[in-house]
Amino acid sequence: MQIKNFNYILSIASILVMGSSCTTIKSIGNSTKKWSKNLQSKVTPLVKKDTIAPKPGNTTLVKFSLPSLKRKQPKNKKIKPIKPVVEDIVTTHTNTATIEFLDNIAVKPGKIYLSKTSDSIDAEPAAPLVKDNFEKMPDNLSDIEKANWLQLKYSIKMDIAVEEINNIPLLTKIDEWWGTPYCLGGSSKGCIDCSYFTLDVMKSTYNINLKRTAAEQYEQSEKIDWADLKEGDLIFFKTEGRKNITHVGIYLTNNKFAHASTSQGVTISDLTESYWQKRLYSLGRVAATPAQ
Repeated sequence: MQIKNFNYILSIASILVMGSSCTTIKSIGNSTKKWSKNLQSKVTPLVKKDTIAPKPGNTTLVKFSLPSLKRKQPKNKKIKPIKPVVEDIVTTHTNTATIEFLDNIAVKPGKIYLSKTSDSIDAEPAAPLVKDNFEKMPDNLSDIEKANWLQLKYSIKMDIAVEEINNIPLLTKIDEWWGTPYCLGGSSKGCIDCSYFTLDVMKSTYNINLKRTAAEQYEQSEKIDWADLKEGDLIFFKTEGRKNITHVGIYLTNNKFAHASTSQGVTISDLTESYWQKRLYSLGRVAATPAQ
């Protein structure tokens, strides 16, 4: 009897426990449902409208947009081409008297000549751009130093060895006139012409008395061949297409001669230059004047 009562009591207790468990489970289910609805209300704004339609039996797939995680693509900057810098070229017109290139440097064109047989234009070789002070002999030199200075200067001018220069009086006289400008009929350090230059140098160096003009000096001289040409002989030219002798110089050595040039003044030129080759007419020699 006692065992039956015990079983009865145990059955009632089990029913009470199960009822309590169902109530608890139901309460838990309601709480879970409520939490699920709250979560859905928070997630819904993030769901895009382009939700993929679910197929029967499958779970709905949702695309989420996360703007904060989206990488911004850099904008392509347009590169402007660099325009090349063009410097202005200034063209100036100058006269033919003096053409200025740099400070204190000028070019004075030589005298223009017309050929006798053609209309072509040819000019006497132009002067160097600058005449430096090193071409002027210093004043404080002794006689030996002057001779050495002249030998060095004119060995360069004539393109020969210093040892080959022996006639110091001739170089001394040429150097006195060196660079003096040319003018027709001139006979001073202000300006000089070719025939007075030869007249003065030949008298001072060789004691030879020449007549005043180049044509007269040509008539006065004895004509010689090229093979007999030596230092101190006269060289005659016909320039400007004339029939008469118009220019004269003194032969030195190595095809070089000293003269008063229309473009350079008193200087040394080379007979191998085409200008002088075209105009070379004759070679002459004048005997020294006998001492009285």
